[in-house]
Amino acid sequence: MIRTLLIANRGEVAVRICRTCRDLGIATVAVYSDADAESPHARAADEAVRIGPAPAAESYLNIPAILDATQRSGADAVHPGFGFLAENAAFAQAVIDAGLTWVGPTPAAIAAMGDKRRAKRLLRDIPVVPGYSGEDQSDAALAMAADEIGVPLLVKAAAGGGGKGMRRVDDLADFASALRGARREAERAFGDGTLILERYVAQPRHVEIQILGDRHGAVIALGERECSIQRRHQKIIEETPSPAVDDALRARMSAAAVSIGQQLGYVSAGTVEFLLDADGQFYFIEMNTRLQVEHPVTELVYGVDLVAIQLQIAEGAALGDLLPRVERRGHAVEARIYAEDPANDFLPSTGSVQRWTAPTGAGIRVDSGIETGGEVTVHYDPMIAKIIAHAPTRAEALRRLDHALGETVLLGLRHNIAFLRRVLRHPEFAAGAFDTDFLARQPVLSMPASDPPLHAVIGAALRCADLGTERFRNNPYRPQRQTLRHGDRSFEVLIDRAGGGAFRVTLDGAARIARWSGENRLTLDGHTRRVEIVRSGTALWTQIDSEVLALEWIDPLPAGQAVRESAGSLRAPMPGQIIKVEAEIGQFVLKGTILLVMEAMKMEHRISAPYDGTVTAIHFNQGQTVQQGVTLIDLQASNPS
Repeated sequence: MIRTLLIANRGEVAVRICRTCRDLGIATVAVYSDADAESPHARAADEAVRIGPAPAAESYLNIPAILDATQRSGADAVHPGFGFLAENAAFAQAVIDAGLTWVGPTPAAIAAMGDKRRAKRLLRDIPVVPGYSGEDQSDAALAMAADEIGVPLLVKAAAGGGGKGMRRVDDLADFASALRGARREAERAFGDGTLILERYVAQPRHVEIQILGDRHGAVIALGERECSIQRRHQKIIEETPSPAVDDALRARMSAAAVSIGQQLGYVSAGTVEFLLDADGQFYFIEMNTRLQVEHPVTELVYGVDLVAIQLQIAEGAALGDLLPRVERRGHAVEARIYAEDPANDFLPSTGSVQRWTAPTGAGIRVDSGIETGGEVTVHYDPMIAKIIAHAPTRAEALRRLDHALGETVLLGLRHNIAFLRRVLRHPEFAAGAFDTDFLARQPVLSMPASDPPLHAVIGAALRCADLGTERFRNNPYRPQRQTLRHGDRSFEVLIDRAGGGAFRVTLDGAARIARWSGENRLTLDGHTRRVEIVRSGTALWTQIDSEVLALEWIDPLPAGQAVRESAGSLRAPMPGQIIKVEAEIGQFVLKGTILLVMEAMKMEHRISAPYDGTVTAIHFNQGQTVQQGVTLIDLQASNPS
């Protein structure tokens, strides 16, 4: 019996594992870096052990420090969560060698499936995507294989997943560049630059099968998860059952997944991922030998706790006793909340969580590792929470999830909540008619309205008037002017008292009567809307209809002051490190030319020219760390000489 479990992870998955352990009566131990000393996961556990200083990501990869934490705490078992060391065979073996219970598959299974090349050669009678997974990793050998496969094709990291170390090639002229970028990213993310090539399957769906295996040789499948809504090859909305899978196809895919588990002698929870083409043919792409981020949809539909089952399997329980009968009930959909800017190519966002309010209600589950006052840093993956809805039908589940996202408040950084709601409401998504290229075909979903809502601007101006000055109390009959900026636009709002707690506000020559009802209800001329506002210095984070606006308070704006940023500057979209400079001073570049490459949150981000011009200055070199908003390159708009 497991008495004390050390969770070798952080964030929402660590909090979620603590929740199950509490139900089972298992004591928990969290590990934390200095950056996470006051984080929710460190407080959710019964004990917490420091394993390293900031920068923090490396701390959770420090195997000796984690094993030392098991000794200091007296833990007798380790659960790796997902990410970090969850699919590290050496870590699993080290835990076992230390005499501890490893809550996961065998090190041999992890190693076999962790190398995509080895996995495809190992498995028998499993359909795979045609491609190259040879030992020769020279540029020449890979280029020759790419020529044989043809385009479009995918260059993929053999040791990884989650879109890291992956490039799509549509023209063989771009293959060499894609090869260099994928190898470089794979080496940083996984410590292994080995690559494979795969034929790109046009407009596929990404469907995965959840399997479970026990120590007695039994392997079962718990249905499929639809994971086709992706950006940057990373999932953002998952659901079960898939609208594209009928009972016959489900049986065939489940049989293939179970066969893989049996061939591996698989133990614990695992997920077999497939591409599904329009003709109903499926191809094995990889196996994740861990708990998946999207496991809650399976738990809600099948009425199980996958973490509890993992723990019980590790203790030696048989699946036949744990799951004598499992039935599918209804439909579940999960939305991942990312700290990122959908309108800016989904670049990650960092900052302080000024306000976090999670939704509640029937059929709603929230898994998160954030709280008001916490920090979202550049050191970790930008996924910060998940909201899951369960209902009798898919249409009801989508409606519940949309409403729950509308109730969610997250202020202090940019995020994707409004974008998720636009996806859920799209007719093609609602009809189940989508594939992995859906978001690429719908770029408009990433873009918010060009003008901020009137309620947001006036609400922010009133907050400045109430909180920013004493003038209303000192000069109660004298109007005041508040100036706000949003992007390139400035707004001047004239505010005067109208009696009875109301205000007369004038914007763009139009006067309106405004009144606050409570903390977050603003009425303009009889129209009341919910407006969430948090002020931090001159920044006003405003959320309305799930859209987040970063308004800047400028009070007053000196006459004639320019509010438009110089058109010849390129600024860092997030904190990160410069890993490659492609441009040279004096070089003329066309719009779209890659000027430099940054790394942040384990992903590469290419900074390209927004217009034709001449590079007049380069402010940072390869290897330097930059902060968000700093000017990277000066680009003077001009014509080639």
